[in-house]
Amino acid sequence: MGRLKRKRPASPKKKGHRKATKENRPQADLKDQAVTSVALKTRPEPDEVVVAKREAPKPIKPSGPKMQLAFLTKATQFLREVKIELKKVTWPTRKETVASTAVVIILVMIVSAFLGLVDVGLSSLIRLLLH
Repeated sequence: MGRLKRKRPASPKKKGHRKATKENRPQADLKDQAVTSVALKTRPEPDEVVVAKREAPKPIKPSGPKMQLAFLTKATQFLREVKIELKKVTWPTRKETVASTAVVIILVMIVSAFLGLVDVGLSSLIRLLLH
């Protein structure tokens, strides 16, 4: 359990009142406040009450055969869920796979040829500038 907080009164700004200062506060209020604070010698109440924090007990970790059994149970459950999810996958046909592979290979060849030409052009330009 955390700290308990006492509800604070709403600030004057929220209520639409002006902030009280010595100039706009009535004189009777100032005198009454001075008399009560001097006569009673009281301290202002704290805004929040602090309660000692309790530490939660640490969970006990299983060891030995129990830990191995829990691991095996979780692993088999995971593999069952993987099998269920793989049944939901829509696999491409052989024709679609071959077509996609061909497109990828052609694009890789085009991009590599372009980068090779740019590399040869820039290296020859740098050679001309340096000599």
